[in-house]
Amino acid sequence: MIIEKLTENAISLLKSLIETQSFSQEEENTAKLIEGWFIENEIPFKRTKNNIWATNKYFDGSKPTMLLNSHHDTVHPNTAYTKDPLKAIVEDGKLYGLGSNDAGGCLVSLIATFTNYYAEENLKYNLVIVASAEEENSGPNGLNSMLSIIPKIDVAIVGEPTLMNLAVAEKGLVVFDAQVAGTPSHAAHPNNNNSIYNTIEVLQWFKNFKFDKPSVALGDVKMTVTQINAGKQHNVVPAHTNLVIDVRVNDAYSNQEIATILQEQSPCTIIKPRSLRLNSSSISTDHDLVKAGIAMGRETYGSPTLSDQSVLSCQSLKLGPGDSKRSHSADEFIYLEEIEEGIKLYIELLNRVIV
Repeated sequence: MIIEKLTENAISLLKSLIETQSFSQEEENTAKLIEGWFIENEIPFKRTKNNIWATNKYFDGSKPTMLLNSHHDTVHPNTAYTKDPLKAIVEDGKLYGLGSNDAGGCLVSLIATFTNYYAEENLKYNLVIVASAEEENSGPNGLNSMLSIIPKIDVAIVGEPTLMNLAVAEKGLVVFDAQVAGTPSHAAHPNNNNSIYNTIEVLQWFKNFKFDKPSVALGDVKMTVTQINAGKQHNVVPAHTNLVIDVRVNDAYSNQEIATILQEQSPCTIIKPRSLRLNSSSISTDHDLVKAGIAMGRETYGSPTLSDQSVLSCQSLKLGPGDSKRSHSADEFIYLEEIEEGIKLYIELLNRVIV
C-alpha cells in the first residue's frame, strides 16, 4: 500500500479511536477498532485481553526481533476542556481529542509502519507490533503482561510523542509512602513531639537531598514530595503524618539502589516503595536505530516522562509524532502533518535498519 493511502487510513483510525472511550482498563472497544484494521489489511493477529498484537508474515526465529509498541488507553479528561474530549475535531490542521497526542498519533503511525513491512521478505529483523492497554495506569494487563506471550524481543521502538526526536533514555519511577511519627495528644495541652511539626525538618531534608550520580542523558535523579496527609479531628494531634514521594530515577541507579539509600538515610520513621518494577530505560548511541536516526537529522535527548519502556529489559528507543508537553492537557491535539511526517520518518528509519 502506498504511504499516502496508509496515512489517510491511519488518520481515519485515529479519529475513530478518539471517539471511542478507552480509559485505562476500559479499552475493549478501541481494541475492536484496532482488530478491524488488521482484518481489513488481511494481517493475522491475536488479542490478549485488550492488547492486540501481530508478527510480520515472514517471521524467522533465527533473526533478531524488533518490537513496535504504543498504547490505546487514555487518562480521564481534565475539567479544563473547552471541546468535547471524545469528539475528533479538525481545525487549522490540528486534530483535537482525548488521546490524539498521547499516544494515538504514535499508535496509528506505528500500525501503518508495521502494515507497510508486514509482507516484505528478507528483512534483517522480525517485527512484532503490540497495541497495548493499561499504559497510563501502569496496570497489570498492559505490555508487561505480554512479554511472556510474544516472541523474545531484542530491541524496541516505543511510540510516545517526542516530536520524532530520539529519546535514547527515559527516567524510571519509584513512588514511596513514608511516615513521620509523633506523640498523639489533645490539642489543648503542650506537646513538643507533634508529628506535623516534625515533618517540617523532614520536608527540608527531601528538598535539599541530592543523589550523587548524574546521567549524561537524563541528568540528576529528581525527588519530589507530592502529598501530605495527617489528622482527622481539629482537637487531636495526630500520631503520625503521611507523605508520598515521587522519585524519577536516572540510568545511573537501579530502583532498588534508590530504595536502599532512602531507607537508610531519610529521617522518616517508615519509608516503603510501592513498586520497583518501573525502571529507567536506554539504548546505546551506537545502536543502528540511533545512528540511522541521527543520520536523518533527528536529535537525541533523555526523557523525564515514564512510558511502557519501563517494563522492557531490552534496549529501547522512545520515538513518535506529537509533543509530550500536550499530553494530559486540556483540548489535547496533534497536527495532522505530524502524523504524516511520523509515518514517513518511521518507514525511512526502518528502511535504513531492517531492509
